[in-house]
Amino acid sequence: MTATTGRMRPAATGRATGSTVRDDPRPAPRRPASDDRPAGRLRAAWSSPLTTYYLLVGTTGLLLLLGLVMVLSSSSINSLVHGHSPYSVFFDQTKYALLGLPVMLVATRLTGRWQRRLAWPALGGALVFQLMVFVPGLGCGAGGNQNWVCLPGFSAQPSETIKLGLALWLGVVLARKAPLLWQVRHVVVPGLLGAGAAIGVVLAGKDLGTTLVLLLLLGGAMFVAGVPGWMFGVAGSAGALGVVALVIDSPSRVLRVANWLKAECTDIYGSCLQSTHGTWALGSGGLLGVGLGQSSEKWSYLPAAQNDFIFAIIGEELGLVGTLLVLALFALLAVAMLRLIVGHPDPVARISTAAIFAWVIGQALINIAVVIELAPVIGVPLPLVSAGGSALIMTMAALGVVISYARSEPETAAALAARTGVLRRSIAVLGRARGRA
Repeated sequence: MTATTGRMRPAATGRATGSTVRDDPRPAPRRPASDDRPAGRLRAAWSSPLTTYYLLVGTTGLLLLLGLVMVLSSSSINSLVHGHSPYSVFFDQTKYALLGLPVMLVATRLTGRWQRRLAWPALGGALVFQLMVFVPGLGCGAGGNQNWVCLPGFSAQPSETIKLGLALWLGVVLARKAPLLWQVRHVVVPGLLGAGAAIGVVLAGKDLGTTLVLLLLLGGAMFVAGVPGWMFGVAGSAGALGVVALVIDSPSRVLRVANWLKAECTDIYGSCLQSTHGTWALGSGGLLGVGLGQSSEKWSYLPAAQNDFIFAIIGEELGLVGTLLVLALFALLAVAMLRLIVGHPDPVARISTAAIFAWVIGQALINIAVVIELAPVIGVPLPLVSAGGSALIMTMAALGVVISYARSEPETAAALAARTGVLRRSIAVLGRARGRA
């Protein structure tokens, strides 16, 4: 018999795995699976406080780059026909984009306090600028519209500044009036009076396309501000009657609407030239397009190929895939702005974002609807994509304001500050490492 010394060890309990014995009989806790799966990572990214900020910056940048490429492609032949360099319109658009970048960057740092200070001067300055189109020797236009200020070596469309000025002004005024907007007089003064003045001076220049966009902008701001629905019904009815009256007052508008209502327009070399060739461009693109730079319609067949009908050239050269890409980018831009409208704590930011949302997304939908013949030819550019300096710079400035709202959300500001701190510390570590080397 073998003698033992000391205390006997208790028998091991539990389940042995290999050479390891577990003393705890309870089952091991299950690891959460959602954090490691792609769907879980996607949900985590979507709920991140930085998602709205990155969506705004990313979609704006991609639409801007796509626009520069397509302006180069769609304008080169027309520039050669008029005796210019094939890159002349592209260089102009690039110049406007470079001018718009610092404006956009400044706007991204615009705080709510500065917006409240600048709202009234911004709208007032825009109205004065718009009135300059009626000054002899300064105002110019085409097709019966008087909507440009033209000087030697310089031209601008003041109505684009009115869009931004009105969006900022409505955010400040309606946020202050929010508890009283159930009363008609508080909606009218000063909201509808100020907006009516802005729309009136644009309409005096017979620019119906911009007027429709301004009406959308006003409606978006009023809706988010909390104006009662019955007021929208009354205002919508009055606005529809006004648009009908303006169409009837202009023979060219009547002709465009009549051609649009026809089952098939036969005047393909006259009043239906633009819509017909736009449809042909889209139809010839197929799934993947004929190739970048290979459009046939841009050879002086499709008027305004680099402006109002650039979406048709995208469809022809990049096909259905290219048009869906444009739609997806605008959809993501819309989602980002809707996230701000729903979640931002500042009512000024919510209302101004709603106004800019209605302006940019509404104008994009109008432009695309015209190209695919869901609406008569109106004459509004595709935001960030079509050629045009005034529209590009003001749209970039407006999206810069929206980005500033995204940056000012408490969680987003904290996350951006943390990432900036990490970047600075990383750069400092790299600097010290190089110094020691």
